[in-house]
Amino acid sequence: MNEGGLTFLVHQERLAIARLAPDAALPNWIGGSFQTVSRTRAELSIVCAQSCVPTGVTQERDKVALGIEGVVPMTTVGLLASLCGALAESRVPVFVISTYDTDWLLVSAERFDDARAALERIGNRVVGALPSGG
Repeated sequence: MNEGGLTFLVHQERLAIARLAPDAALPNWIGGSFQTVSRTRAELSIVCAQSCVPTGVTQERDKVALGIEGVVPMTTVGLLASLCGALAESRVPVFVISTYDTDWLLVSAERFDDARAALERIGNRVVGALPSGG
């Protein structure tokens, strides 16, 4: 993380957020360079390249991932609240994924410019352009 705010890197692949039954087997169509799987008693959620998700699967498409560059210590307090607050003020819905090292904000491609502006307005930098559809 830099001194003057965070740097967000735009993942250059459009993503889908898919939902399957909680007892579903992991499908073989999960693909792309960004993948995450979460299972709860209520659902199996998969985020991956939207080009890999078959039609007929419950999904939200055209998501763009903005990842915080570097490692966000797990002792950090309030970071996601401030980032999500800035997006909320601009009326940008967000789907958050946290990994061991960092956090990812997924926004709709149609709201990408608004999300970039909201994050930059609070002193952050967004590196990368809106990925092409697909």
